[in-house]
Amino acid sequence: MMWIEPAHSKSRVDKAGSILAAAEGDGSADFGPLFDATREARRVVGNWRSAHAFPLNTLQNGLRQHIGRVKISATVSQRLKRIPSTVAKLRRFSNMKLSRMQDMGGCRGVVDTVDEVRELQRRYRRSRTKHQPVNGRDYIEEPKESGYRGVHLVYRYQSASNPVYNGLLIEVQLRTRLQHAWATAVETAGAFLGQALKSSEGERDWLRFFALVGSAFAMDEGCAGVPGTPPDPKVLEHETRMLARQLDVVARLTEYAALIDIITDDELAKKHHFFLLERRPDRRRIYVTGHKKGELAKSTDAYFRAEERIKDIDGAEVVLVSTDSVAALRRAYPSYYLDTELFLRDVKRVVGE
Repeated sequence: MMWIEPAHSKSRVDKAGSILAAAEGDGSADFGPLFDATREARRVVGNWRSAHAFPLNTLQNGLRQHIGRVKISATVSQRLKRIPSTVAKLRRFSNMKLSRMQDMGGCRGVVDTVDEVRELQRRYRRSRTKHQPVNGRDYIEEPKESGYRGVHLVYRYQSASNPVYNGLLIEVQLRTRLQHAWATAVETAGAFLGQALKSSEGERDWLRFFALVGSAFAMDEGCAGVPGTPPDPKVLEHETRMLARQLDVVARLTEYAALIDIITDDELAKKHHFFLLERRPDRRRIYVTGHKKGELAKSTDAYFRAEERIKDIDGAEVVLVSTDSVAALRRAYPSYYLDTELFLRDVKRVVGE
């Protein structure tokens, strides 16, 4: 395999990231006088992203070795951060420099229990790796307010034989299967609702629901609850049940699972790029309409008309998704169906269904 090497200074990388973040913010990323600047910025950011592939592969192999020594069952995956996600993060954190972003390349180990996560942590602490530990966050000990839990370890790549990559940051995530199922559900709901739930942005009820479920899962694993959620298990269960019913969570996530299979079907994806999904619980159906890549205006107009058509129908909703976003969801979560089934099973248990 031909590995990409970083071709630009960190200052140029940071400037390119700033240009893209500003362009996305004022709508000039694709049109207007900044087009040439943003095109060059995308090229610089694209090279920076691709350059993380080699150190990421090295750290991912190290994760597999740790798991092999513990002799536990685990799922290991790796990914380079998508450019839209990178730009969104730069916009969210205005003081962040792209060259210092710690999760441009990330690998993840998903194991069965919290005890297994802790054992992997201990092995990382005791290891004599040449890569420099930068920092880490234990979101199992101190969950995020969103409900997210897991352990993040960040390393600065260091190698005498491949010095061109020295200094690049790679994140290692450790999660239990229950924690991973929660994260999968958040990404899935966010993708179909068109909301950045993963970044704690979106409808208040959906954000609250996932925080409550995160806390319920934490209690199941004998860990600290999520800040701002009821510490009393009965109160927690009651509020979770009410929101699950109000949002129709079980039906929606079940439908989304089926839709992902439809939208990413090879033949259908070749013909269409945008899909308008109209959810009609009054008819117990979801209508799917495909549009080609050059038909954004047409699909957007259809979206607005559908919104007007269903506005007075209880529980009805319409969303516009692209094959790119849904395919990215599948790439990020290759065991999507297993993860969704696990999440729904445990949500039903939490809410007493």
